[in-house]
Amino acid sequence: MRPRAEIKLQAKEQFIKNYWPCVAAGLLIGLILAALNSFSGGIAGLILGPAFIIGYNMFSLSVYRGNPKDAGTIFSEVFENFGHKLGGYLWMELFVFLWSLLFIIPGIIKSLSYAMTPFLLDDCREIRAQDALKVSMRMMKGHKWELFVFYLSFLGWHILSLLTLGILGIFMVNPYMATALAGYYEERKLSALAEGVVTEAELRGEPAV
Repeated sequence: MRPRAEIKLQAKEQFIKNYWPCVAAGLLIGLILAALNSFSGGIAGLILGPAFIIGYNMFSLSVYRGNPKDAGTIFSEVFENFGHKLGGYLWMELFVFLWSLLFIIPGIIKSLSYAMTPFLLDDCREIRAQDALKVSMRMMKGHKWELFVFYLSFLGWHILSLLTLGILGIFMVNPYMATALAGYYEERKLSALAEGVVTEAELRGEPAV
């Protein structure tokens, strides 16, 4: 697994190379999710939101990989494999919610354990929705604290964003962090495959144990 500093450095370099598409994609996805969540009491956001979130994750992953998609693909691919994305994402949210009922810390731990699920649902399109959660759990076993620290490493950026009333968030923090988190998924997946924690067959849709 590459060190956090190297992942963030690559993410920043690729983000800067694709600065305006990244900013535009982040701004548009924020506006769309806000609109969906305000419509029909949030039902539209519950149904359509996951597909847009996953689409944005895949855009950020393409930026990290150095082969950026057009920001418009977030919208053009929203309904591709829609039921698969929705089912997997809602299944993840349900489990996090149930664990959160046992107090906040178990919910946080489970959210870290399932954090790779939204990426797996589209990056590995043949994987079954429930298996995406299982594979994410295996990928994150022994790495949940590492990911928690990865999140914390952006704390200073978020404070600066608050001080600028969110302007820095729109134009720097949010798209940079999205690219970095996509990079974390990419490096964790490659490491998990190299370590034998997950297999190519599972990522292609064979049942996960």
